[in-house]
Amino acid sequence: MYKGFSRKLPLLLTFCLFTSFLPASGSVLCPAFAQGEYGKGGKNYGTDGNTGSDGRTGRNGRDGQNQTIFVDGTPVNLNLAGENGEDGEDGQRGSKADCGYKHENVNRDINAPSGGNGGAGGRGGDGGNGGSVTAYYTNLADLRQVLIRASGGEGGRGGRGGNGARGCNCRVRSWEVKTCTGTPGSPDYKCTDKVYRCNDGRDGRYGSDGGDGRQGRLGILSIIQGKESLAGDLPTLQAAVAELTGKQFNLSKNKWNNRNGAASLLASGSVIADEYREFDRRLEGAFQLLWQEKQPISSFGNPVATLNLNDSKEVEITFPEDLWVDGSSQTTTNLTTFTVKNAISKQDVTRLAVAEFAGAEQNLNLKIVDLAAKSQAIQTQFRVKFRAKDSSSGLSDYLTLYEGDIPAELVSRDYNRFTLALGKLPMSRPVELTSGVNVDIEVVATRSLGGRSAKQTINWQGAIRRSR
Repeated sequence: MYKGFSRKLPLLLTFCLFTSFLPASGSVLCPAFAQGEYGKGGKNYGTDGNTGSDGRTGRNGRDGQNQTIFVDGTPVNLNLAGENGEDGEDGQRGSKADCGYKHENVNRDINAPSGGNGGAGGRGGDGGNGGSVTAYYTNLADLRQVLIRASGGEGGRGGRGGNGARGCNCRVRSWEVKTCTGTPGSPDYKCTDKVYRCNDGRDGRYGSDGGDGRQGRLGILSIIQGKESLAGDLPTLQAAVAELTGKQFNLSKNKWNNRNGAASLLASGSVIADEYREFDRRLEGAFQLLWQEKQPISSFGNPVATLNLNDSKEVEITFPEDLWVDGSSQTTTNLTTFTVKNAISKQDVTRLAVAEFAGAEQNLNLKIVDLAAKSQAIQTQFRVKFRAKDSSSGLSDYLTLYEGDIPAELVSRDYNRFTLALGKLPMSRPVELTSGVNVDIEVVATRSLGGRSAKQTINWQGAIRRSR
């Protein structure tokens, strides 16, 4: 393309339309200009502006330093205030659109370029938390000589969103283009005039303002009567179940009482959280696991249990979700012993399956077997939806005869085999449950052990047959 082509385009287009009066065949609108660089459907002239850069998030303020002090009546002045958060930066203004040359004489509607959107303002940084103070004392009144300023830092202000840039305006709102087809002077020669329009570009949107940072929390006061530093805590412990057997594990924790009115204990002008902690006593406890389950621990993989020392100096054990345990706990002289009587993997809890469906009328039974062979330890309750086809009525649909829990007296267990006496259920309508009658049975078994439970749904469909 030679230099100055774009500036000469309207003149060339006018020349092209003028040639429609000369002898020619076919369309006389120049196809090169109709489908050229500026004739692509949906393409606007010029370039839209870019969105401005988002503002940087403000830096969080540093927390105040934690302090441990020994109070003896000497004045103490502590400034443990959290640092203020930094303000977020403002978003940048959207860039201007490149309006370019306005080609209003093209054979299509056009849109002027839009201005760029403003960038979002950066979020303000969070204020730092006030430092906490642990104070050892002999005389509580000596705390009145301690001035503590443990305020939280102010959150930084959010940055302002950037301004949007102006879009381009059309120089000409509409224009008319004549298009002719066929051969001049012939019956098929036709010309049409079509009006095309230019739409102004959109102004860029303002960027959103950044949120303000969070106010820092006040520091917390903890007081301990005495001069001896507290020993460290070990209130919880995680260990493999196999490691807990045959060994004793010691746990400990410092018990605190929460009280209100911290500022009233300190020098006037102190700034600190109202609720404070007062040391009560040290708790210690030991734990031992006894394994009486027939299966060895190694057959359950390597499950990990959690020990927790409570305020009664008893150690509680929590087994993982994939290991169900039934046992008992006993605590004597700060030693907690937990005896495991039964254990089963969660995947083996719901391994029930239909073994046999036979009998008729009052003797119609559904037999279910526990493939994991753990039913002597697991409690099992059954609920059933029992449906049958009444051939005497001529209906092809199943009719619901009973839906609800199966009474305990209608369920018997022989080791790991359950027998559900379905024929003895109180039926909602009279139906002969004889050989050849089609039934649909849905049994929901709820199995429980050691405070945990799971449900299994068992479906069986077929015809009644007499047992041999």
